[in-house]
Amino acid sequence: MSFQHIAVEGPIGAGKTSLAARLASKLDATAVLEDAENPFLADFYSGRQGAALQAQLFYLLNRHRQQISLRQANLFAQTTIADYLFDRDKIFAYLNLDDNELFIYQRLYDLLVKDVPSPDLVIYLQAPTDVLLDRLHARHRDDADAPALVPEADYVRELNEAYQHFFFHYSATPLLVVETSQFDLHARDEAVEDLIRQIRSMNRGTRYYVPRT
Repeated sequence: MSFQHIAVEGPIGAGKTSLAARLASKLDATAVLEDAENPFLADFYSGRQGAALQAQLFYLLNRHRQQISLRQANLFAQTTIADYLFDRDKIFAYLNLDDNELFIYQRLYDLLVKDVPSPDLVIYLQAPTDVLLDRLHARHRDDADAPALVPEADYVRELNEAYQHFFFHYSATPLLVVETSQFDLHARDEAVEDLIRQIRSMNRGTRYYVPRT
């Protein structure tokens, strides 16, 4: 594996955590999974004033602490697969915060991002909004550890569009865009192994990949 630090990204419901864990298992790599627990998230979804900034800063600081801990432990010297890209935190900030909140957030982000190592490869999981919503509702119904609230459809649509815009212009690292509408992240080892072959053959630039069904 020529890439030592891989980040798996995608909007809510894309399956990035499941895929990051499976890739890490297949590649004998270290899985770096974000702690999804956020005490301000329920208030944000319910629309409480000020909760958006609180939730955003909580996530930002947690991700920064995790990345610094990994760097200090020298885990990036081996293959690591994370279920988030630090840079994508700005997608949520620009979507959720007003101008005054965004000013505060941007000042803090600019200080913290200097400490965070960039990945060698980003895998962006892409799916239509209706597919994301179906997955979120299924997860909420079937998974006892799933978040207590499912975001509203309009929010998921706006978030998905923001992700598409962000990664359309993304050029900081090699980027593998994976269309996941028919990609079963849980059942088929063959699909994951085919994705690994795509990863191994990646070079510079952006590649678009539709898994075989």
